Amino acid sequence: MKFFKSNLILAMFMLLTFHLTPAAADDYTDTIEIFIKSDAVKPFFNEAYGYAVFPLVGKGAIILGGAYGAGRVYRQGDIAGTATLFKVNFGFQLGGQAFREIIFFQDKRAYDEFTSEGFEFDGSLSAVVITLGAQAQAGTQGNTAGASVGPATGAQAETSYTKGMAVFVHTIGGLMYEVSIGGQRFSFSPIN
Repeated sequence: MKFFKSNLILAMFMLLTFHLTPAAADDYTDTIEIFIKSDAVKPFFNEAYGYAVFPLVGKGAIILGGAYGAGRVYRQGDIAGTATLFKVNFGFQLGGQAFREIIFFQDKRAYDEFTSEGFEFDGSLSAVVITLGAQAQAGTQGNTAGASVGPATGAQAETSYTKGMAVFVHTIGGLMYEVSIGGQRFSFSPIN
């Protein structure tokens, strides 16, 4: 029981640390630029109805894990509101990680679903991990993840929407045994 309590305190401390460091306006611009540089992601900016950008998502776990990030939601190129990402889970996991995340909405239906009260990803949605430089990508789960063998061959599997959404992450740092977006919960606050 003592082990569980100390892990809970550590996980909550990590979440609060990330929560208390809000993203600056330049962080959103920088994050969007990082994703635009990826050949796999660039087409989504042209075709998506909207997207949510999270410049910093912190994730940490020792058995009990959590993740937190603050972001902006864009609809047809304009800022529509802010969003928070929150996840708590229990299971075999260890480590800490910081990453950027972008979620594209294929159409108004997907956008409306995301901006509804308490939207949560289920286990069927996968994320594509973008590594700049080599442009290597690996899906965290599911069969819609893209893959690239690097710039020399340019071979790339098609990345597509699942349930009207496509998710990409770019790792900033850290190492985490567990990698998934299933269970991420979001809250949305429109701009008045």
